[in-house]
Amino acid sequence: MSSELLVDVEGGVALLTLNRPAKQNAVTPTMAAELSAALRRCDTEDAVRAVVITGTPPAFCAGADLAARGGDVSATLDPPPWQVRKPVIAAVNGHAVGIGLALALQCDLRYFASDAVYGLNQVRRGVLADGFAHWTVPRLAGLANAADIMLTGRTFDGDEAKSLGLANAALPADEVLMTAMAVAHDIATGTAPLPVALTKRLIWESLGMTPSVVGQLESELNAQVAKSVDGGEAMVAFKERRPPNWTGSVSGEWPAWDEPGARPSLD
Repeated sequence: MSSELLVDVEGGVALLTLNRPAKQNAVTPTMAAELSAALRRCDTEDAVRAVVITGTPPAFCAGADLAARGGDVSATLDPPPWQVRKPVIAAVNGHAVGIGLALALQCDLRYFASDAVYGLNQVRRGVLADGFAHWTVPRLAGLANAADIMLTGRTFDGDEAKSLGLANAALPADEVLMTAMAVAHDIATGTAPLPVALTKRLIWESLGMTPSVVGQLESELNAQVAKSVDGGEAMVAFKERRPPNWTGSVSGEWPAWDEPGARPSLD
């Protein structure tokens, strides 16, 4: 990994830190490529149970580095955080604008610094917001709030981000990473890997489905989970009145789907 992205894996949690503090962690093609590679690793390695993305203080990410060379700068990662089969948590510990905010909104859980500045200000720079912002913002904040945020390109603080539905919580900046890591470790130790991975995928894809399709998928997936390694462990642990010892494999037990187009693409 380059020095533009720091990667630390410990206790089932991968901490990915955007690391260009002199440039407020503005994204370069190198950083985007390194972050994509790290997310691919997190998706496939069973040792990683949860992911936290943050920035070296004082900012989370000030957007694209317009002076960067070597290719277009984009928050369209491969894979995007919502497709990683582990929960991805954004610890937004400082300013996040443009593709910096778009990156955070691709994550499953988002903790924002209360007094930082946020915005999708691309229309004030003569371009459109990218990084899937036209998909994530209406889902998270609703159409009216999405229009307010994206048509004006205005900025707002963490408390307003929370009220708009963009943040799970707004906290003092020095508490953001600590809170995100605590949630990540709780997921890594307290939950079964495969059900969490499948729940995440259904959360992101269910808005395009009918209630009957969602109900059918829940039943079918629960039937598969019941036959998994951790499905058996859950029953044994319950009978023995002890905490479960989760050892399931997301990569090894991920279900295959036999009707492409009729069901979400989970593989």
